[in-house]
Amino acid sequence: MPDALPITNLQQLLCSLEPLLQPGTYVYATLPHGTDLSCCSPIAIIREAEGMTVVVDADIAQRLGWPVLFCAAWITLQVHSDLQAVGLTAAIATALAQAGLSCNVVAGAFHDHLFVPVKDAQAAMRVLHALQHRAQDAEAAP
Repeated sequence: MPDALPITNLQQLLCSLEPLLQPGTYVYATLPHGTDLSCCSPIAIIREAEGMTVVVDADIAQRLGWPVLFCAAWITLQVHSDLQAVGLTAAIATALAQAGLSCNVVAGAFHDHLFVPVKDAQAAMRVLHALQHRAQDAEAAP
């Protein structure tokens, strides 16, 4: 577990994004409540009234015959963001939206994780690096 305290300041968060494109392809799949998930290690599970949404490695979903809703690349923002930080998700979503890129955000206790269409992974990485560099330039400006 990280020793550093989580960052709440938006400018510091943006300066420290350090996006990392995880290897592989991931999918969102929907499953009925009570589905046995012991056969896999989901990245995320969201329980809704209609059923469970799981994010898993694409190979697992294919092997198990799960219905795929969305194929994604997984980008981890390596900055240790505070769960109560204000504006990070909005800043990222705005930058990606201005570039015409969709994004699904999952917040973990230590990092934020972005799931973008596989075909847009490199474009999303460029947008995120540009967002980080603009914040760093603004920080360095007198």
